[in-house]
Amino acid sequence: MTLVALPETTPLDTEVATAAAPPVAAPGRNPTLVLAALAMGGFAIGTTEFAAMSLLPAFAPDLGLDAPTAGHVISAYALGVVVGAPVIAVLAAKIARRTLLIGLMVLFALGNGLSALAPSYGWMLAFRFLAGLPHGAYFGVAALVAASLVPRERRSQAVSRVILGLTIATVVGVPLANGIGQVVGWRWSFGLVALLALLTAVLVRAFAPLGAPAAGASPLRELGALKRGQVWLTLATGAIGFGGLFSVYTYLASTLLAVTHAPPLAIPAVLAVFGLGMTAGNLICAWAADRAQMPAAGATLVWSAAALALYPWASASLWTLTPTVFLIGCGCGLATILQTRLMDVAEDAQTLAAALNHSAFNVANALGPWLAGLALAAGFGLPSTGWVGVALALGGLAIWAVSFRLERARP
Repeated sequence: MTLVALPETTPLDTEVATAAAPPVAAPGRNPTLVLAALAMGGFAIGTTEFAAMSLLPAFAPDLGLDAPTAGHVISAYALGVVVGAPVIAVLAAKIARRTLLIGLMVLFALGNGLSALAPSYGWMLAFRFLAGLPHGAYFGVAALVAASLVPRERRSQAVSRVILGLTIATVVGVPLANGIGQVVGWRWSFGLVALLALLTAVLVRAFAPLGAPAAGASPLRELGALKRGQVWLTLATGAIGFGGLFSVYTYLASTLLAVTHAPPLAIPAVLAVFGLGMTAGNLICAWAADRAQMPAAGATLVWSAAALALYPWASASLWTLTPTVFLIGCGCGLATILQTRLMDVAEDAQTLAAALNHSAFNVANALGPWLAGLALAAGFGLPSTGWVGVALALGGLAIWAVSFRLERARP
């Protein structure tokens, strides 16, 4: 990379340029190895986040819980993500990024290891909350490190490699953890995730650049991200627009059994197809975002709304539902686009904004299933979860349109 000096720069010009441009990776670091190490953390996080849902029937009776009560364990993890992302990002503003990533993975390993040993419902709640704390901060900091390894025009693709670990987890990690849970017990599944987290810490220490914090970094400066309207609009786009995907995913297994009348053995296969769609969407949307970021975000939301609109009609047959599920999964690419978008609009408070992206997606994870549940309680049937998803995708599109219009109106 060649740096060109610009004449007549002011201190303000220098500060803004420093905030906007990602730091350059340390010489000698192999970007492929760094991204692989960061993706391993995404794989561990994705495995525990999605596998915990499928392991609910296993740990509920072991802890003496009914299904609704055991569902609070899933909510405890999501609450940990929402709380941990901003708190850790602010408090750790002055910590070198590699050091922070290692610490987050150690904390994640501790939370999952203790979950494997939980003796009661109360302790399980506490340990799942602990495991969720580093989730958002890890992805936020890892995204910043990934973006620092490549030229600006390839940032989204670098970030997508980190998130690729999470999407691959839905295809490989979740079935593996579920299978381990069924064969040797659910506690071993959480133990596996703890080992993956420790492996990530070792790989990050070996391959990632130190990533010293920017000059003047402080908790107060990170909090400055909350003063920027575009940050809030970007977070709201994800919290609403991404909820449609979760409204369908949460009830997909039930739909396969009760509406499609598919055999139980078909459920893992269809969920894997969903994961393949997430993986493809992540890579394609990242490529598009590096060329036209905001149009790519709008197009992805339109895609999601159209795919979700197909879901009620496709749910009657496994042959029509499976490709539709793949198309819906492709909408996951929105996560990568918004992650990079936050780097642009957060200016000099990128760590907090990047971490908050995953808080927003966990809000979507709560909002989508809740609204879909209301539709089911009203008697509209399982296929109606697709229409709930359409409404959420269009809601996200409306927020995106406001953000896009305001940006274009700026001088």
